[in-house]
Amino acid sequence: MSATPATPAAARRRTRVAVVGGGITGLATAWHLRDEMDVTVFEADGRLGGEVHTIHLGDAPLDVGADAFLARHPEGERLVRALGFGDDDLVAPASGQVHVWARGRLRPLPAGTVFGVPTDLRALARSGVLSPAALARAAMEPLLPRRRVVGDRSVADLVGERFGPAVVDALVEPLLGGVYAGRADRLSTQATVPPVWAAAREHRSLQRGLHEHRVKAAADARPVFLTVRGGMSRVIGRLRDDLADRVHVDRPVQALQRAEDVWHLDVAGREVTFDRVVLAVPPAVAARLLVGVCDDAARELAGIPSASVGVVALAYDHADAADVPGGSGLLVPRSEGRLIKAATWTSRKWPHHADRERFLLRASVGRVDDASGLDLADDELAARVDAEVREAAGIRGRARAWHVQRWRDALPQYDIGHRARVERIRHALEAVPGLHVGGAGLDGLGIAARAKDAERLAAEARGE
Repeated sequence: MSATPATPAAARRRTRVAVVGGGITGLATAWHLRDEMDVTVFEADGRLGGEVHTIHLGDAPLDVGADAFLARHPEGERLVRALGFGDDDLVAPASGQVHVWARGRLRPLPAGTVFGVPTDLRALARSGVLSPAALARAAMEPLLPRRRVVGDRSVADLVGERFGPAVVDALVEPLLGGVYAGRADRLSTQATVPPVWAAAREHRSLQRGLHEHRVKAAADARPVFLTVRGGMSRVIGRLRDDLADRVHVDRPVQALQRAEDVWHLDVAGREVTFDRVVLAVPPAVAARLLVGVCDDAARELAGIPSASVGVVALAYDHADAADVPGGSGLLVPRSEGRLIKAATWTSRKWPHHADRERFLLRASVGRVDDASGLDLADDELAARVDAEVREAAGIRGRARAWHVQRWRDALPQYDIGHRARVERIRHALEAVPGLHVGGAGLDGLGIAARAKDAERLAAEARGE
């Protein structure tokens, strides 16, 4: 009777995967792979989560980074529920009404807008956001001849051509400024507002094309956003706990190279080897690591600009905030010349914050071409934001507590041609086996987009 041949050690060994980056993309990718592969996460910072961060202000946990996820994109909720969060943990906004600080005072964001583009001209007129002349120009849109859309265009160019520049300045730019902190005359319509891009290609009238999109969206009864009771950092905590000792903080990856069919990583001065590498880091970091590994991808990644932003969280006595307008917050057009670009009435937007000891709100500052506010000392920045918020919202007394959170180079800019750039990056990476690149610099901001990217990266790492 012959003996069974020994199984080669290489066949028995599980695939080793290094995930570089401990933000939600990297952690979720590792989480998906944890039962199939020997996965290790390296995070350069001492804190996990990237731009997901929850602090305590007064008696309440408060998010000073991402504070919710898109519920109508399934990947975000799928991840959160897979981590064990149930219906009692997930909270929908109490109100979706937003105000615009336009022409000297707060005015309601017109009903029926899609990324600020109006689909209901009567609602636009009632809002008072536009001057009579600008309103008359916008009302001409359905009558304008169709222009064939060829190639990517900036949001300002495409929307301004149809509705006039005032619609861009007063409505579209504030919404994009809140999400991307970018310039509407640089941001790609194709990459940042795909429904607008699709409507422009498929319909003569942008207003009527987006009205169809709006009707379909209105038929969906699900909430647009969901958050996690106790703060979005709870999601990071669950990922960290499930990954346990596979996660290493304060471990910057300083270089990587491929030799003899394995990857060699310099991690804080120590060489370690892996079969596959996932880069889930900002574009500038990925570009630096890919020099000499995939120079074409490195050049493209280095060309993605980023914006620095800040969040100022403020807590007020409820009596002082009694006259704050209803709804969930405000947007501030660039043309208003204010420091803040948006504010959320946290205690009004999220039901689980309504009974807190203080009235909570958070304001955002910083744009891709103006980060001057972030250079102020914390107390000065908080005081200036406090003054602007009180003026806009009618708050009678100063904030009782505050917290300043800076996010340097946190928001990649999807400028004109971004989709084509991403395609070139992925084409270049096809020549490099065992290397997978993701992150917010490529495929979308927000937790739902990051969860989707993590699913893709995990599938690639498996070889699917």
